[in-house]
Amino acid sequence: MCGIVGYVGPRQAPAIILQGLKRLEYRGYDSAGIAALEENGRFAIRRDAGKLSNLETLLQSSPLEGHAGIGHTRWATHGKPNQRNAHPHLSMNGRVVIVHNGIVENFLELREELEAEGVTFASDTDTEVIVQMVERYIESGLEMETAVRQTLKQLRGANAVVIMGLDRPNELFCARLGNAGGIALGLGDNEMFLASDIPAILEHTRRMIFLENRQMAHLTPTSYRIMDLDGQTIPPDIHTIAWDPVSAAKGEFKHFMQKEIFEQPRSIVDTLRGRVDFENGRVHLPEMNLTPELAQRINKLYITACGTSFYSGLAGKFMIENLARIPTEVTYASEFRYYDPIIDEDTAVLAITQSGETADTLAASEQAKAEGATLWSIVNAFGSQSMRISHGYIPMQAGPEIGVASTKAFTTSLVDQYLLACALSDLRGTISRRKLRQLVDDLAQLPDLAGRVLDHDAEYEELANQFFKVHNFLYLGRGINYPIAREGALKLKEISYIHAEGYPAGEMKHGPIALIDETMPVIAIATKDHLYEKMISQIQQAKARGGTVIAVATEGDAAIANEADHVIYVPEAPPLLAPIINVIPLQLFSYHVAVRRGADVDQPRNLAKSVTVE
Repeated sequence: MCGIVGYVGPRQAPAIILQGLKRLEYRGYDSAGIAALEENGRFAIRRDAGKLSNLETLLQSSPLEGHAGIGHTRWATHGKPNQRNAHPHLSMNGRVVIVHNGIVENFLELREELEAEGVTFASDTDTEVIVQMVERYIESGLEMETAVRQTLKQLRGANAVVIMGLDRPNELFCARLGNAGGIALGLGDNEMFLASDIPAILEHTRRMIFLENRQMAHLTPTSYRIMDLDGQTIPPDIHTIAWDPVSAAKGEFKHFMQKEIFEQPRSIVDTLRGRVDFENGRVHLPEMNLTPELAQRINKLYITACGTSFYSGLAGKFMIENLARIPTEVTYASEFRYYDPIIDEDTAVLAITQSGETADTLAASEQAKAEGATLWSIVNAFGSQSMRISHGYIPMQAGPEIGVASTKAFTTSLVDQYLLACALSDLRGTISRRKLRQLVDDLAQLPDLAGRVLDHDAEYEELANQFFKVHNFLYLGRGINYPIAREGALKLKEISYIHAEGYPAGEMKHGPIALIDETMPVIAIATKDHLYEKMISQIQQAKARGGTVIAVATEGDAAIANEADHVIYVPEAPPLLAPIINVIPLQLFSYHVAVRRGADVDQPRNLAKSVTVE
């Protein structure tokens, strides 16, 4: 949940940046720092682990001055949460300084190249490879802007970066790659601001520009230029942000649900922070209180949840059984305590709840705990009842979810269950170190894959315009994508009030096929996996009955266009992570259908964000 703030202008940058960082504290962090260009023409940095109060104390004892600066609150991905790894990071020879959000997927190979050239690293972060590369390019004779662009072109993954260089004093360079971290530029009078989120700079200006994927900006106190990574100037859209807190929180988005869908690459990064050791290929879940003895002892796992969280658990079952080899049963929390489940001290119960206060889930959890089970929870609300009563927990770290229909809490809970499956399999010895290494490496590309899906939002909107008058939908999936079919159907029901059913595709001929005709579209999740051919067969059967088929398919699959009427392409993803990618276009399709129908997207009728009564 990293926060970024930058300033260039006549005022003292450190004070403005510190106040901006305070407005981003809600996002969570484990260290903080500020860099400023001082009057002596050198960069000065103050940073510390822990809360902003630590940084504030440091600034009181060792003041920082300058008219250009950048600041950061960090939640660790690469390297421990300590002063050494806190941002900002300075290049080896002190010419360039940087703050960064995201994951540099190829940082290990870039770091090895730089070390071979004699670069000495001062941290364990992936961020430092960026600043060292920019400096190397400058020292080779490239101008600052060109050096930044050349560096950005070599990075893989979803990232947001802000850079200052001594060669261009009192200027800021920033860029957005993918969708894991946003950059808002604030246009002032003879001063410029930037931040990862609007509240940090809203008190200074209402006029803002939002960088898009693979766009870069160059700021001086009196000017700005937006460009692509080849240096071509791009005319920006300038947004005027309302002062009221609700409109400010929505920013450039029409609804909170839309905003939260687009926040998913960032929320995935935040979910990985502090838990994944990409360098050594391990997963750490300290709040779970997992020991090898406990992991070995568990011989049965129940996942209990309601609504969207239940469907998340259905997908989690595939992950946990596939990797950790623990028999797993997924139950509705509202039914759990009424059918007398078989529980003992060798049983674990995992409760999934966004709010941590869902009455049925709490009741199921308390029953499981009373009967001697090890109780775990995956929850988004820190300090909630579900978290407090559990023996171990995984915070989703999705950030506030205002829209009633859950989106980013669904995908982050899937990531959390994947992490749990990795940790359990490591402790139980059910997979090889090589396999675990690959599973961890796969996580590095996940935020970028999610961001690439969001780049096609206009296509989902166009599809919604064609189908918003339909009264019934059938969603089909197989294997780990069957839960995604159910979640996709639920989203459409929740916010558009269209009847929709999610079904395992192999069961279609056992009843639902009777409903298929030209008035009932079928959405089939048919990405490339070991069940692909069987999904193609289901599509053909639906077409034979006159059904209109919308297929979610893997990029490059040209053949499926001959089978389906419409194709939504998503990037290829590792099998156990594919549900996280495949659900995003279904969320956006539902959103656009609901908007087209004039529904209240953020507060659908008859629904509440947290169901606190039975």
